[in-house]
Amino acid sequence: MKSRKTFSRLFVALLACAALLAVAQKQGAAAAAAAGMAPDRGRFAIQLGGQTIGHEEFEISPMGGGWKAKGTTSLKAGEGAETKISGDLVIQQDGSPVSYDWTAQTDKTNGAHISFSNGVASITLQMQGAHLCTPDEIKDPNRKTSCFFQQDLSFDNPRIAVLDNNLYHQYAVLARLYDWSKRGAQTFPVLIPQELTPGTITTEATGSASSGGKTYEGLKINTTDVEILLLLDSSHRLMRLEVPTANVAVIRE
Repeated sequence: MKSRKTFSRLFVALLACAALLAVAQKQGAAAAAAAGMAPDRGRFAIQLGGQTIGHEEFEISPMGGGWKAKGTTSLKAGEGAETKISGDLVIQQDGSPVSYDWTAQTDKTNGAHISFSNGVASITLQMQGAHLCTPDEIKDPNRKTSCFFQQDLSFDNPRIAVLDNNLYHQYAVLARLYDWSKRGAQTFPVLIPQELTPGTITTEATGSASSGGKTYEGLKINTTDVEILLLLDSSHRLMRLEVPTANVAVIRE
């Protein structure tokens, strides 16, 4: 009798664990679906006026309870030196950024680390050959020394879109954050880290769109001075990005 009772209790405990695991898995899947994120990796060709001037390698993957999006772009236009830009973005399940690091390499290496909390982006610049500004240097408009400073930028919504210069995989993240079940115009606060520029963008699905003989799902992005068109496959992966006014196209290879 004792062994039967022990077995019954063990069986009930196992059922309870299985039920809790199933609930946790469903909650995790629901959270991922709500954010719209999905793993992705690939390579983009960057074209200006129909000529390829660079490439970007990127990967978007799960990380802990959120996601990590990283990419590296190499650009060489004309006879100038090659520029390499890297970005490493960590976001929560709902798309709110946790941290972002970027570096840009030409003759010098510059970069920044940004941490996000409750809609505030705390930025620490990291410039080669420079030191952290002292309070007196910050106040001195005629300072001649090379120094950098820390800066906080506040947003009215913690779900900030990070869209840095020449790192186009971040638009792939934005396409996942757009609520495709609602569609219509959706607004996001935006940060362009390399320019320390905050702002606002509006995204809106355009329906079916064609380019290069192929049909895609279109997502239009409007800023105060430029319009960007994202062309996505049926799974909302970024396949092509176009900036008509700048004659720029970014194409998945």
